[in-house]
Amino acid sequence: MNKQEEIIVPLLKSGYKQILKAYPIETPEIKSGATYFFETDSGLKYEVLFAKKKNYFENIINFSVLNDEFEDEYSITNRGEIYRVIATVIEIIIIYHENHAYSTRYEFSGEFKEGNESRTTSIRTMLYYRKAKEIMNPAWNIELSGNKVSIHRERG
Repeated sequence: MNKQEEIIVPLLKSGYKQILKAYPIETPEIKSGATYFFETDSGLKYEVLFAKKKNYFENIINFSVLNDEFEDEYSITNRGEIYRVIATVIEIIIIYHENHAYSTRYEFSGEFKEGNESRTTSIRTMLYYRKAKEIMNPAWNIELSGNKVSIHRERG
């Protein structure tokens, strides 16, 4: 293999299967697009956006609520749908990575619940971190730093 060739490393463990069914996903019209949407059973509409970090291969994942009934896009909804929301976000990350297989980094962080702002790491971020450790291919490194979860690998 010459230096110009890149190794594609699967994102998830071999044989990983989602336990919960993802909500229906609205994918970008262009397959390589970066904005996805889904709606939960309770009618909450979410946006999942992949933003570039330092370069084309590094991504920040931002997901937020779009409904007008919440003060801001990062509101805690408390509708008992968190695990299906996470399953849906995982499914979206899988779709995105299939179209950006050379990506080397994904980062995300969770909002703090009211009264927990003094913590170093939010409860949501800890949940994301535990889920990442459970499902990620061992070729990817998983790090928790403050309130941010990073999954990354070296370029091939």
